[in-house]
Amino acid sequence: MSTDCVFCGIRDKKIPADIVFEDDQMIAFKDITPQAPEHLLIIPKKHIRSFNDLSDDDAVMLGKTFVKIKDIARGLSISESGYRIVVNCNGDAGQEVFHLHVHLLGGRKFTWPPG
Repeated sequence: MSTDCVFCGIRDKKIPADIVFEDDQMIAFKDITPQAPEHLLIIPKKHIRSFNDLSDDDAVMLGKTFVKIKDIARGLSISESGYRIVVNCNGDAGQEVFHLHVHLLGGRKFTWPPG
């Protein structure tokens, strides 16, 4: 883990965040610069730099994360109208914080293609 990783700081409760869900493997919190009425970031507690750095050992955690996202979306009342899940991998894709994270966005109509 990098000592300057903002998401590790949130995980360790050294940086405040509006946390909406937490368990032993992940944390979901509101994005400080939301791109939709509902915009959460879901991070693993384990520091994983990017999607490219996932290992076979992370498969169960990643699966549980995506299953939990549907429950979080339901709790935000966006599951029926629709939501978008985004994972950016490295700089050209828009990853700014190098700790694996999933964006959950909803509460408005999205267009395609993105970006």
